[in-house]
Amino acid sequence: MTWRVALAQINPTVGDISGNLELHREVLSQAGSDSDIIIFPECSLPGYPAQDLLFEQSFLRDISSALKDLTQSVGDFWVIVGTVRREGEALFNSAVVLHAGELFGWRDKSLLPTYDVFDEARYFTPAHTIEPLVLHNGKGEQLRLGLHICEDLWDQVYEKKVCDILGAQGIDLFVNISASPFRVDRDPRRRELISEKVEKWGKAYFYCNLVGGQDELVFDGRSLVFNEHAQLIQVGKAFQEDLVFIDYPLKRGSGDTSRPIHRERELSDAIILGMRDYFRKTGHQEAVVGLSGGIDSSLVAVLAVQALGAKCVLGISMPTSHNLPESEEDARQLAENLGIRFEILPIESLRMNMLDVLQPFFQGTDPGIAEENLQSRIRGSILMAIANKRDALVLTTGNKTEVGLGYATLYGDMAGALAPIGDVTKTDVYRLAASINALGDQRVIPERVITKTPSAELRADQVDPFDYDVVSPLVDKLVLNRASNAELEAEGYDADLVARIRRLVVTAEYKRRQAAPSIRVSGKAFGIGRRYPIVNHYVE
Repeated sequence: MTWRVALAQINPTVGDISGNLELHREVLSQAGSDSDIIIFPECSLPGYPAQDLLFEQSFLRDISSALKDLTQSVGDFWVIVGTVRREGEALFNSAVVLHAGELFGWRDKSLLPTYDVFDEARYFTPAHTIEPLVLHNGKGEQLRLGLHICEDLWDQVYEKKVCDILGAQGIDLFVNISASPFRVDRDPRRRELISEKVEKWGKAYFYCNLVGGQDELVFDGRSLVFNEHAQLIQVGKAFQEDLVFIDYPLKRGSGDTSRPIHRERELSDAIILGMRDYFRKTGHQEAVVGLSGGIDSSLVAVLAVQALGAKCVLGISMPTSHNLPESEEDARQLAENLGIRFEILPIESLRMNMLDVLQPFFQGTDPGIAEENLQSRIRGSILMAIANKRDALVLTTGNKTEVGLGYATLYGDMAGALAPIGDVTKTDVYRLAASINALGDQRVIPERVITKTPSAELRADQVDPFDYDVVSPLVDKLVLNRASNAELEAEGYDADLVARIRRLVVTAEYKRRQAAPSIRVSGKAFGIGRRYPIVNHYVE
């Protein structure tokens, strides 16, 4: 018999149980009459990650009720849905199998990740048993599934090998439901791991992944189907919902025919999806961006337009006497190229008024960082006031390198709801800008924005105090690779520079604790996946 399988790569919202239930029903309505098996991603019913919502008893009851409602919608076909399941005091991350209006069975997640952004052992109990699940049809034919969940595939650091346990018991094919977050190197590694399992056991592998943005995380979809010869037969869309149909047994294919996504395109697509879903799922439509005429704010504005549309992005320029006329010209040109509303609100009079008010504290001292940051904080207050009035959200414009170094003003340019490029290094900011300009006939970002020396323009003749070609990869090695001083010096970095940059990263932790969430695109972003103390006297 041929089994018609549909991989339902959907975009649920954490906590929107009724909305998520409706998403599942829409798929059943669309695919139920043409499918024998419909497979949904990990935790597709509650949304992922639900975090401490899983401690709320009412939340768990509502999920259970939604699962019962969904079960009644299932006809004479099989549905695998990701949810959470309670058994006594234990809670499981489960793949529940529904058939003909009945709950047929389930398989629980065995390997519970507790690294980076994951903290599943806080909530879930590992599976008590690992065994195939057998589906059948009216003709007495059976299909033995090696059904497992997300991390059960990523078993390199675990003693328990879930796929091996399932494969040794005799299965027809592997099925993995996942909520695997995006990072720039993730998709090739998934394919590699799946190929290893297929080559070892000679069984096809169906991988259904979540898609969408949830707080800092972005799920990229790209569900995969490998035949028993380890050939990639089908790939779900990247960063989009998709319904992938495939017939099992699988035919022998000609290998991977999917087009690889360019790295910069992949980064921008992830940020665009994360931004779009952040606005949609929080009920906001308009973004406010402070346009300085610099490369970071220019990139954020471009990505915001791609995520939300030009009518939903407002650019504000707030010059003082320290800003060059060219900066305002570049900001205006960018806004015209994007077709967004652009306003100029000079703040020199506000700056001088604030300095007058602060005179009792500032008199007799040399102008310094307090006076410089005052400009940034005035700008932050204006942007927040405009956003409040318009029920909009402010997008912060700091990149990962600057946030890592603490080269950003708390309550100033760090003020906002979301940091779209907070996990994008300064080096990648330039790469993304160049990539965007190369896409069309028109250079969207003015050339001068890309070529001029970076400057915060908070005092006369100021330029950024870093050589970003050197410092940007250095910060990434410290944060992403946790490189030691000795390793960095062996690579050729100056010892004094390494010590200075490491100290800047450590002492800026208090700022990052108060920063807007960044959309995670790397293997180690600032935020929930990196937990360092603010009070930290350790020196390597």
